[in-house]
Amino acid sequence: MSTEPRLLVRQCKGMAGRPWQQRLILKGLGLNGPGSEVTVANERAIRGMIRKVLHLVTVEEVGAVPAAGKTPAAKASAKAAPAAKKVKS
Repeated sequence: MSTEPRLLVRQCKGMAGRPWQQRLILKGLGLNGPGSEVTVANERAIRGMIRKVLHLVTVEEVGAVPAAGKTPAAKASAKAAPAAKKVKS
């Protein structure tokens, strides 16, 4: 499990009319259009990519993303799911 902070990058504006380099950067980040978001590692190379398209995206720092299925919230919801069912009498 990684403990380094991660960045949530959300595309706010479209790619229409933008230079091809900026289109490639957005594609490299994994963004497909306005409203799409991706969580990436907080590394120097990624921050450089984000800096080139900062006028098209918003960035938030989030904590480390734990492995799937091992979050405390996932465990709590798994325990709560059977209790939520009602038995007909």
